[in-house]
Amino acid sequence: MTVNLQAPNPEHVLAVPGVRLGIAQAGVRKVGRKDLTVILLDEGSAVAGVLTQNRFCAAPVQICRDHLQQVNPSQADTQIRALIINTGNANAGTGAKGLADARATSEALAALLKLKPQQVLPFSTGVIMENLPVDRIVAGMPAAIADAQAKHWAKAAEGIMTTDTVPKAFSAQVRLSGQTVTVTGISKGAGMIRPNMATMLGFLATDANIDPILLPALATDMANASFNRITIDGDTSTNDSFIVMATRKAAHPVISSWDSADAQTLRTALMSVAQKLAHAIVRDGEGATKFMTVRVEGGKTTEECLLAAYAIAHSPLVKTAFFASDPNLGRILAAVGYAGIDDLDQDLIGLYLDDVCVVQNGGRNPAYQEADGQRVMKQSEITIKVQLGRGEAFDTVWTCDLSHDYVSINADYRS
Repeated sequence: MTVNLQAPNPEHVLAVPGVRLGIAQAGVRKVGRKDLTVILLDEGSAVAGVLTQNRFCAAPVQICRDHLQQVNPSQADTQIRALIINTGNANAGTGAKGLADARATSEALAALLKLKPQQVLPFSTGVIMENLPVDRIVAGMPAAIADAQAKHWAKAAEGIMTTDTVPKAFSAQVRLSGQTVTVTGISKGAGMIRPNMATMLGFLATDANIDPILLPALATDMANASFNRITIDGDTSTNDSFIVMATRKAAHPVISSWDSADAQTLRTALMSVAQKLAHAIVRDGEGATKFMTVRVEGGKTTEECLLAAYAIAHSPLVKTAFFASDPNLGRILAAVGYAGIDDLDQDLIGLYLDDVCVVQNGGRNPAYQEADGQRVMKQSEITIKVQLGRGEAFDTVWTCDLSHDYVSINADYRS
């Protein structure tokens, strides 16, 4: 079940010049499943990423972080040229062997592509604390490479899925100095989703000619506006990764700062695709029936707005009430109260469901009728707006409800 989300039409998922993608069935965990994906980049591409903040991060995350730190844009043999992604096995909680296995997959793909191992980024997603079947992954690499085509973004979106019910892929095109520039991205994720990244993988590419120096900060800004503003169940994964790639093939003048109109046009397109990918993860949350926007306004700082927003979005009591369309909305106020905001004055708090004013001045709005709250809660898309009355700051997170199916999916995950 998804919330207003459909599988992408492959014709609408646009090729990015300088990127090819290939998919294979390696039998990582289950036979007959697309579970191995390679992304191949032309020489001269710039790559940056944001990786999980989980201290127990998976072996491929550690390898990716090391390889990204070795990149020198002016040296071709340090540029990232290939990504390899397997599903079915997270290669996390696997100790020294896990690191050796992640290195082995990078080395094997590098050998096939005549690259250096540090030019390959490995990614894994799936079950934790099981050793990676390196032999099966290596055996599947030639088929994945042979399959690589520029138009295979939609196939790759399917190939990186785990408990997702639909693949997630979006594209946008803009004109920069008369040149058409493409932005395309794919992601996966449906559970163990929390800010600071999640059990999600996101890969976004553009042919825009961006100065490589700008890319690391851009990746962080994009993550903060998208993947770091979603939560499904409050669990931060061991494997989450968001990678931004710029092949620099487009013929417009190089983007060396964000001050120009072209640069802002490009930045808006990049942010839009990243947010669509992040929202798709929430819409496909395990067992989700509702997509919820939690907006907190009137804070002294954005940090305290996020404290309140995440307290609401993580609360099992709030999430189950929304699943049941039960306007037991005191649960939202309780979450705001325990969020950790110092000197919170409850007499200033306001609460809205869409356009329905539920609470004003810290108490129930005299005009509020429970039938109005229930009407909104029966919708598939709902906005919760909290007013703190403390300042001008605001921020937003996106989440979903918590249903019976979430328990069933995670109880049966390894079967």
